[in-house]
Amino acid sequence: MTHIESDISWTEANETHTAVWHSENNASAPKRIQIADDTITADHAFKLACEGTALLWRGDFHNAKQLLQAITRRIEHKKAKKKVDLDKAAVEKDVATAFHLHRKEQVHKARILGMLLVCIEPDLTLALRRAPNIKEACLEVYGTTKKQTVISLRELLGVIGAHEWRKNGIEVQALGGKIHPHYGVFSPVRGEYLDLIAKAPLPSTELAFDIGTGSGVIAALLAKRGIKKVIATDLDQRALSCASQNIEHLGLSAQVELRQQDLFPDGVAPLIVCNPPWIPVKPSSSIEYAIYDPDSQMLKKFLAGVGVHLSPGGEAWLIMSDFAEHLGLRSKEEFWTWIDEAGLQVIGKLDIRPRHGKATDTSDPLYQARAAEITSLWRLRVK
Repeated sequence: MTHIESDISWTEANETHTAVWHSENNASAPKRIQIADDTITADHAFKLACEGTALLWRGDFHNAKQLLQAITRRIEHKKAKKKVDLDKAAVEKDVATAFHLHRKEQVHKARILGMLLVCIEPDLTLALRRAPNIKEACLEVYGTTKKQTVISLRELLGVIGAHEWRKNGIEVQALGGKIHPHYGVFSPVRGEYLDLIAKAPLPSTELAFDIGTGSGVIAALLAKRGIKKVIATDLDQRALSCASQNIEHLGLSAQVELRQQDLFPDGVAPLIVCNPPWIPVKPSSSIEYAIYDPDSQMLKKFLAGVGVHLSPGGEAWLIMSDFAEHLGLRSKEEFWTWIDEAGLQVIGKLDIRPRHGKATDTSDPLYQARAAEITSLWRLRVK
């Protein structure tokens, strides 16, 4: 994952100030910046943000959060007024168009909300009234710095929230323990796919590869199931750091080896597991890299390459949701073609339905696709 850093400048009290612009989501530095404080109205702030003027906050921290909420309400109100929200009939007629419009609205909303900025001092503090202690959270994501850094308040709140998730951890029932996700690393909040891994019959307990390990939760689960050696790979250093801490915390370091590389390690294994991003769409933020896979690139690379890394008689476990199929973004025929062209065959399949709240939220414009979704563990073998 990458981020954007560049110089940024603004005028304050008739003086020009400069700082480093930082965006974890690769947002470009705003071209216009205006100083704002508690005296600005939500309507005026919303108007400026929509016009592309960023607001560098100099008022009370809690008032800034309230302003962000007020701008959010105005975005939602404007959306409803223009009737761009999708009714059930429109979704049924063209669910793919509905999804892309939904994504477009999300990006538009993120751009406007990203216009409220704060300045982090070199000692990782905020020079704002009632500002929280953000040092530990910022160290985890940004590291040390010698310059003032300007970021969006929305990003900072995400960093603070991620710090709490990392500190408290997420109980994973199938694991019998907690996973502590880091900022920008996908959290295993949807545990149903882990239930599939926990009950699928193991072809061997000697060795397994975990491809794209992320938080390390699958590698940990495989080790907990008794696999003597698990080699887990990921390209992202942040993910590897997260996985390393989780594996150590769970007492599994003797069984799990982490490697920074793209997809497969050298050699062969009797079991290779991969949970790639499920939706073939370009991500728009760092956390979305675990959800969106443009043109199904990782999925196709995994299927095309896994055969040569399987031991004779070995199995590849592919964890996939059919949500993209219900959205009209990928067909079943394409998926089966990729399996066939890779010289693989399906020897078994375990299914489970999602348990998350959106699957039963009828007000969600994508409700029908979510309600029909099935997550599967595909057991694949070389023909």
